[in-house]
Amino acid sequence: MERKRRRQHQTPDPEDEESILVLNRQRCRPVDRRALLSFARCVLDELGQSGASATITLVSDRTIRTLNRTYRDTDRSTDVLAFPDQATFAHERRSRPYLGDVIISVETADRYARRFRISFDRELRNLIIHGLLHLCGYDHETDQGQMKRLERRLRRRLMGGRR
Repeated sequence: MERKRRRQHQTPDPEDEESILVLNRQRCRPVDRRALLSFARCVLDELGQSGASATITLVSDRTIRTLNRTYRDTDRSTDVLAFPDQATFAHERRSRPYLGDVIISVETADRYARRFRISFDRELRNLIIHGLLHLCGYDHETDQGQMKRLERRLRRRLMGGRR
């Protein structure tokens, strides 16, 4: 148990086959980490980033609110935060690019799923797409709708529909 727990806290090893980590740090809802991992791999493949690695962490509203307040000066919970990798030193560059971290609030995802009348699993997948797009450099706040169009295309291709 201790060995497994210690492994979950590590940044993905660039030489490791398991280049995407999905960490469950909440107890609000059960989640299928393997299915989310497989989906995240498909998203990165579609984005031409099949060789890249990333971490997706599922958290509570309380945790994401703290992160949102600390890093974005916004004192409220949110559905997803993305923290692109900021490695700038030569010794930090890896043979497998590390895109960064996606943090998803499971409680907010659950509320949004009910609001949009979609499954909880589908909303988690929507948020994985959104977060990974941010890690790949897309920004819906500054582009001319590029990210939104790409999100829709990925949803249709990987999930068979809209939101």
